[in-house]
This record gives sequence, structure tokens and C-alpha cells, in this order.
Amino acid sequence: MIVGFVEEHATERSDSVALRFDNKVLSYSALAREIDRTVVLLKKAGVSADTTIAVYCENNIEIMVLYYAMSKLGGTFVPINAVLSAAEVSYILGHADVKFLFTDKKLHENAVTAVGDTACSLIEVSEFFSNILPGTEQVEQAEAIKNDFLIIYTSGSTGVPKAVLYSQPAEVAGNASLIDMWEVTPNDKLLVALPLGFLYGLSTAASMALQAGCETIIQRRFHPREALEAFVEHGVTVFQGVPTMFSMMLEYAEQNGLDFDLSSMRAVISAGAPLASDLRTRFESKFGVEIQDYYALTEVRPVFGKFAGDSTPVPTGAIGKASPCVVIKIVDGDGQEVGPGVTGEILVRAPATTSGYYKAPEVSAAAFIDGFFRTGDLGHVDAQGFYYLTGRIKDIIIKGGANIAPAEVEEALLSHPKVVQASVVGVADQKFGELPVAYFVPAQGAQPTPEDLAEYCRLMLAEFKVPSEFIALAEMPLGNTGKIDKKVLLKMWKEKANV
Repeated sequence: MIVGFVEEHATERSDSVALRFDNKVLSYSALAREIDRTVVLLKKAGVSADTTIAVYCENNIEIMVLYYAMSKLGGTFVPINAVLSAAEVSYILGHADVKFLFTDKKLHENAVTAVGDTACSLIEVSEFFSNILPGTEQVEQAEAIKNDFLIIYTSGSTGVPKAVLYSQPAEVAGNASLIDMWEVTPNDKLLVALPLGFLYGLSTAASMALQAGCETIIQRRFHPREALEAFVEHGVTVFQGVPTMFSMMLEYAEQNGLDFDLSSMRAVISAGAPLASDLRTRFESKFGVEIQDYYALTEVRPVFGKFAGDSTPVPTGAIGKASPCVVIKIVDGDGQEVGPGVTGEILVRAPATTSGYYKAPEVSAAAFIDGFFRTGDLGHVDAQGFYYLTGRIKDIIIKGGANIAPAEVEEALLSHPKVVQASVVGVADQKFGELPVAYFVPAQGAQPTPEDLAEYCRLMLAEFKVPSEFIALAEMPLGNTGKIDKKVLLKMWKEKANV
């Protein structure tokens, strides 16, 4: 199971650094001992293989310790994005049947509100880990391992978050494919500034690195200066981020006239949203390192990327080649496979493929065709095996690597007493990839201000989901079926923005 790799490294390279966070350092042997201690503490609290726990914290070492402890117990682990509102957290707790919610001091008030009067127990991380065991207790791997090791919540096009299920073998296989593609070894040092509440930060970055035996440096949250300084201080070799992170690092260095020696870095990887060609060029010119593209979904990973051992340049516009052990099909509207150069929907069977959506059997069934996951993305492959993405079928806005369901934002806006119609579209943005923009029709005689609507949305939505602009209309443009025509709204936006 996933924890077995940490235990192997603890035996083979016991004193090698596993995790760094602030001034705290854990070797692999110390990490293995801390995992065992945590298993005992969890059992004493009433956690078993039948228990689901959730973690709602800013990044810290304890998140990874709990992840591995639940692996060893055979239970279910639910990471929650630290920027979610209390209402959004409350939904997850109820839907996932969470029995224990771990939080930190910063998010404690939100967590209390989220738990409310439910049967879920709230545990403050620092207090839990300060407990001292009276003696050494033998800890063994659970005999019965639940198939549902991870439940990852991601925005769905309907506005209701989807609960993506992963087993431990899938986690291991996904990590192994990435380790193979990027040729990650115990000699690497990997910085994790991505949120551990996302699969990208938790599994693709941190868990993958620890499975490979890397020194893994975790930052509480991303800050461009702190990330750049950490690259230099620790001699970081591998870093994964979203385009917004690279844009912020570039802006920080340029605006402050600073130079950073990033010569130690051999793999700088971007995913989560399209990377603007201008940003890629400017970043490489400033820092001397090339940003590689990587593609995956919450439901399948890895999918496309650049192989460390392949010196062939990735053609302009391509996302990379199929990752190790990945099978790709590109099909037309009739489900027939198409050849090179022909655009169609991309279907994937990856090493880490979701076992389905929790409590949603019909949605799970519709997501697959003959064992292949329907990505909802359109693209084609060339004769050399490089893949190109040309569009999305799914109505999802991706801001800085985070998914935003327009329907969820529209629902929040429509609950405002002064709004009678609302529609949210994603518009291009150099820094974040996309931004949500809201068009609305006010109630008769009402004139809600953008500030009022933004503040109202913040009561129900995470900050990143709040529209960047609110534009009032006398009436919504409608299509032939009577639905709001978002293409017209996008055209209106482009005319307004002169793009």
C-alpha cells in the first residue's frame, strides 16, 4: 500500500530527509515513526478502517502524516481545500459521512461553523499531535483495506461538487507513472507550494515525491518570493505549479529587479490551465529554465507530459506525449476512433483512474465508455505521438488551476433578492488563465452594486469563485431553445474588452 514506500525508505535511507516544513524536519525513519504514533492516536480517538476523516488546513506536515496513517488503518481520507467557505465544507462533511474533521487555528472558526450540530467531531491538529503516548505500541497494516482510500471533491458542471474516489493501488500506480516519466529519484528535492487540499498538490506532488524517496519541502501557502527563495536555498530540482504561480514569480522578480539562480532545477512543470506562450518565453528568458506542460484530471492521472529522457522538442501547441501505461482514444461524435490529425473527444485509461463518484452511480456510469474515462476535452494527436488540446466540452471555468462551476456561482447570485437572472462565463486572462464574469438582470426597481453582489457571493462561495466583474443587463440574450446564450455574452465581453 501507499505507506509501504515510506517504510521501505525508512529502512534503506533512514536518515535521509523526507519532509521539511518551516523549521521542522523529518527523516524517513522519523516520518515512519510519526505515522505509527498517529495510527495509535487515531485508534484511541475511535478511528478504524470503517472511518472517514477529513482535513481542512493550510499546508503542513501533519496532513501528509494523517494521509499515510489512514492508509495504514485502511480508512478513508478526504482533503478539503483550505479556501472553501464554511457552507462548502459543511456539504462535504455531510456528503462524505465524515466522522472526524481535522483543522488548524486559522480555519478553526470556519470549521466550527461547518460542523455545526452534526455528529462529526472537530479536532485541532496541533493539539492532537501534541499528545504523548505512554509507551511503544506495535502498529500493523490493516488486514481489510477499503477500496475508497481518497475522496477528492471537485467542481462539477451542474454546480454540485463531484466526489472522486481513489483506491490505494490507484494512488501507487499514478505516482509510479509520474516517477517513470519525470525520472524522479531519491536525489531529487521537490518543493510543494500547491494546496494539499487538491489532488495535484497532495498526490501528484507530495505523495509522488515521498514514494520516490525525495526530500519534500512543503510551504504553508504559495508566495512568489518564498517559493523563489526556497528554490535557491534548498537546491530544488523539481517543482509543479499552475500558470498563475509562474506568472506571479515572474512579476515579483521583474518588478523588484531581482535575479534568482535556478540552475539546480531540472523539471519545472505546469498544469491546471493553459500556459500562455508569452509567459513561457518570458519565464525561460528571466530564469533560464523551461516550463514543461503536464495534463491530468482529478479523475485520471497522469495523462500527458514531457518525458525526462526524451530530448525531442515538444512542438508548439502540443501538451506532450501519453504518460507511461496510459491508453488514449480519440473518438468522433459517434464514438468511432479517429486517426492522427483528426479532432475528437479524448478518452483515457490511466494508471490512476477513479473508481467512480461517491454516491453517484449514474454519474459514474456516464463518465466511462468501455472502461475509458470521458475527459470532456477535445484534441488530436500527430504522427509523432504528441497530443494537442483544442477545446473543452465541459462547461467549467479554470481559474489559476482551480475549477469553477458556473452553475454554482449562478445559483448563489440568483438567491440574491435583487437579482432575477444570472449567467456566469469564463473570460481569458493573462495571469489566471480564465476569470469568472457574471451578467445579471436586476429585479424591477433594484440597482444592486457590484460590491454588494461580490460581498453577498462571499457568504456562500470561496473567494476564487467570486466573479471578477458583475455586469447588469436589461435582459439576457436567449438562444433558440429559450436558454441564455452564453456565446452572445462572451461576444459582448470581447467587444467591451476590445479583444
